Amino acid sequence: MKPLFAKPTPLLFLLVSYCLGFAQEDVTIVAPTSEAAEGLNLKAVSELFKDSETLAAFERALNDPELGINNLDLDDDGEVDFIRVVEKVADGTHVIILQVPLAENEFQDVATIEVEKSGEDEYNMQVHGNEVIYGVDYYVAPASVHVHTWPLITWIYRPVYRPYRSVFHVGFYPRWWRPHRHVTINTYRTRTARWTSRSTFHFTKTTRVRSVHKINYKPRFSTLVKKKTSVTYTTSGAKGTKKVTKTTSSRGKTTTVKKGASKTTNKKTGKTTVKKGTKKTTTTKGAKKSTTRKAGKKTTVKKKN
Repeated sequence: MKPLFAKPTPLLFLLVSYCLGFAQEDVTIVAPTSEAAEGLNLKAVSELFKDSETLAAFERALNDPELGINNLDLDDDGEVDFIRVVEKVADGTHVIILQVPLAENEFQDVATIEVEKSGEDEYNMQVHGNEVIYGVDYYVAPASVHVHTWPLITWIYRPVYRPYRSVFHVGFYPRWWRPHRHVTINTYRTRTARWTSRSTFHFTKTTRVRSVHKINYKPRFSTLVKKKTSVTYTTSGAKGTKKVTKTTSSRGKTTTVKKGASKTTNKKTGKTTVKKGTKKTTTTKGAKKSTTRKAGKKTTVKKKN
């Protein structure tokens, strides 16, 4: 009977020695995640939309401090921002915009609720997070597409329906609303668990509403938005691995990914190759995005006899 494993060959020993000789010292920066996304859970927003009678009632519930679904603080002043609701309609397609007024003529769109009629008593619905806050292709959609029994769906598809547009803005808020303090992420997650733990909605990277292009809608961005970002640095080397998390606050969005230096020693030739890392930085301000790349240097040192 042949043995299960072949005897080690000199070539195998050489390969193992080469791999063991590879020592890497790198620094990895994990792409920052916006804390603003933690201030408005879109699953909780979807549950609220499902249970609301009208868009005016939805807007009020969305900003109700007792319910606590809204914990946005985009300008980082310590107080929760008011979210107003603006709707656009075209050919049976509704785009309901959740928008934060931050100053005169300064608005930041946070998310859109998109609904289209696809047949008799058949509708497609999704909540689309704004890219600046939630990242690219961030959707929340019903696990079941049969939404025609929801009160709001019945309301917005009435024959004589007029699109809703909130009249509120900075300096003019409803009497029932008062500024209130922003809470921590852990507190927010705890108090919204009764909505987020349900299985009515799920996250997806794929759009479900195909007719959004019928709506003449361009997201609004504000330069007053201050982005808190958490960046995790992981360093590894001869002294072990070290992990550091740093939180910064800035306007706009900057993402940096850096691959650190690597050192490779070939046991056969005695040559050591050191390659410095590459750095890629992407900065987003409003709808503008710029990317810079910086490549490292590569040097080879021959071992002295």
